[in-house]
Amino acid sequence: MRIILSGYTGHMGREVRASAERAGYPIVAGVDAMAKEPDDICVLSFDDCTAEADVIIDYSHHSMTGKLLDFAEKRNLPVVLATTGQTEEENARILEAAKKIPIFRAANYSLGIATLADLVKRALALYPDAEIEIVEKHHDRKLDAPSGTALSLFNAVKEVRPNAVANLGRSGMGKRTEDEVGIHAVRMGNIVGIHEVMIGTQNEMITLKHEAFSRGVFADGSVKAAAFLAGKPAGLYDMKDLLREGD
Repeated sequence: MRIILSGYTGHMGREVRASAERAGYPIVAGVDAMAKEPDDICVLSFDDCTAEADVIIDYSHHSMTGKLLDFAEKRNLPVVLATTGQTEEENARILEAAKKIPIFRAANYSLGIATLADLVKRALALYPDAEIEIVEKHHDRKLDAPSGTALSLFNAVKEVRPNAVANLGRSGMGKRTEDEVGIHAVRMGNIVGIHEVMIGTQNEMITLKHEAFSRGVFADGSVKAAAFLAGKPAGLYDMKDLLREGD
């Protein structure tokens, strides 16, 4: 499996390069507008990318979504989207592209986070009246808040409770509403990623927590997702599909 890596020189780009090497998959090209010294492997834009490949892994910036998908459609290449923070217009573009090419999209490529989301849904089925809070913690350089992973966990809640309403960073006066789910973001230091889902009643509380110790876990997951896409028809895939295939 030959990989084009978008976001080649970034923190996650370096992790994906190491993960792909461990798995025996060559990075045949890198695309990175922020590259200080483009070379035979890394170019500044998709317009300059001529390498033959089997898949694209994207860890760049959501503003690159349109150009990335234009290139992927032209070359008929599957895409692993690991960038978050897309606008409504960019999300619509992703859905449009998924009609033509296979796209794997996840806010978090850790298998542990996928397991956490599954546990949350199981717990809520047992505690239909419990209150829910989501807390995410990341390093002080992370740009988007709340994290895409926190929002994906909220979406897992909504699968069980369709009427759930997100309250981002609760503030001001007023009682908690029945359908409210608080989502809180912490930014400090060098935290790789911590996500907690608290499920509580008046008498007890369950806290489900996932902590990533290194970015390598996300890189490994995205490389597995790239391998998963091999031979898949056009469509939108996520971690549930990857876990299901492993059952």
